Amino acid sequence: MALGETTPRDVSTAVTRSLIKWIALYAPLRWPPGIQTVQEFDQRTAGTCPTDFAADVAELERLLDRIRPCEAPWPRHPIFGPMSESTWLRWAYLHMDHHLRQFGA
Repeated sequence: MALGETTPRDVSTAVTRSLIKWIALYAPLRWPPGIQTVQEFDQRTAGTCPTDFAADVAELERLLDRIRPCEAPWPRHPIFGPMSESTWLRWAYLHMDHHLRQFGA
């Protein structure tokens, strides 16, 4: 999504684009387990299914290497709306941290 390769439907509201985005990205709180994602990324409906663990890790590393500062315009987030480069990079860090904590890493 951050690379612009997938465009989920926009479900943002004025509240999620302002207050919720600020809380999620800048409040000194960990993201709780069970946060609802958009349908396009939900593993139970349409998300990317796990395959071979080593291959999944290699693909994750390849994709993370591509999320870096660049000149291209950054896409809209489906919940938080328009985001700058620094906001996308912060979101990527927090999102990865959230999932690593799920696995006890």
